[in-house]
Amino acid sequence: MDAALYEWTLQQAARLDNSRIDGLPVRFAEVPRYDPWFRDCLLPCKPAVLPPALTATWPARSRWLRADGTPDLSALAHEFGDARVPVANCDQRQYDANPKQNMTLYDYIAYWKEHIALDYRSPQGCLYLKDWHLCRAFPKADIYSTPIHFSSDWLNEFADSRQTDDYRFVYIGPKGSWTPFHADVLRSHSWSANMCGRKQWLFYPPGQEDLLRDPLGNLPYDVMIDPLPNAAPAPLEIIQEAGEVIFVPSGWYHQVHNLDDTISINHNWVNGCNLYQTWAFLQAELRSVQQEIEDCHTMQGWEQQCQLIMKSCTGMDYQDFYLFLLTIAKNRIEFLKQLSGTSLDEATRNQADRHGMLTELGPWHAIFDLHKLLPVFRSVAADPHINQLENDSLLEKSSHITTAAETVMAEAERNLS
Repeated sequence: MDAALYEWTLQQAARLDNSRIDGLPVRFAEVPRYDPWFRDCLLPCKPAVLPPALTATWPARSRWLRADGTPDLSALAHEFGDARVPVANCDQRQYDANPKQNMTLYDYIAYWKEHIALDYRSPQGCLYLKDWHLCRAFPKADIYSTPIHFSSDWLNEFADSRQTDDYRFVYIGPKGSWTPFHADVLRSHSWSANMCGRKQWLFYPPGQEDLLRDPLGNLPYDVMIDPLPNAAPAPLEIIQEAGEVIFVPSGWYHQVHNLDDTISINHNWVNGCNLYQTWAFLQAELRSVQQEIEDCHTMQGWEQQCQLIMKSCTGMDYQDFYLFLLTIAKNRIEFLKQLSGTSLDEATRNQADRHGMLTELGPWHAIFDLHKLLPVFRSVAADPHINQLENDSLLEKSSHITTAAETVMAEAERNLS
């Protein structure tokens, strides 16, 4: 990102907020440069498909595939066979998802071979390996590299800093496996790269999902089968080919079907372009929990219990979200201080740019990040619910971080101009 693009984002912010659902998804014939990608897709939260050239050099596309482009199940078993993996049964429903079990990859591949031999009619049903944290389990496995287009990834930056479960996943499933209608965790963006096989994506822009609700307010489980209201619009359909990468923006509900035997690599991610949506989602989730257990509001620790229930559903509570923002802000403050010549020790330098992402995206991107983060940071710190969670030591840092961010942004802009 350069100065011109940064200034453009400030001028266009209001217009972009009101035009997020305009237009059809973009399908790129060539890999775009980062700045036009950011301007045309990432900032306005517009779905896009990037070409196979983006993944052509990934080791997974050679090691995991046979000469005919289908999954090399034996190679996968040899490399990761003892790993325990989460597997969903696509033929069964548990609330609004498919029930899961854990099994070894050896056992899953044995099932898959049987499933193929029986013309995709295994008595075990259609099983789909989903949400496998392969990178966390095998940190030295060299299978892909995150494209720069998706490298401003605050969720995984935060997860890595805490050494907790990340938001990087591998999906492996036979023809006919699928994922029910949903929006992504924390209203994050996601990207999904097909190593092999094709996927059918059915999209609804933010807000249109409300037109699909039944009289009780419930969303459909399967938009292809469930009865929908007469006013329900047709979904936007995208067929994702082998090697292509699809960008799913924040808040776009979708349903996905594997048209072939498929392997994909997926990330969920949050950054300055969709941070407000994540904060709004958490606020709405907390209100929903509070309404559900309103009859218990006089009990001691009710606020803490609401946060606990929300975290069990979303993966974050308000304190986690505050720590998330604090981590991202501090990394960018230290990065910009480093560029300004402020003396930093080696440990601080490494923390400020753990993966080289900030260096690759440049200082104007770090300034943009802080520009987008600070209003949400102030909103969280001022929220009455977080003030009831007995975390004064955290909140004391709020004004210090805000002042430090504003100072380093102003200094960086002067130095870069």
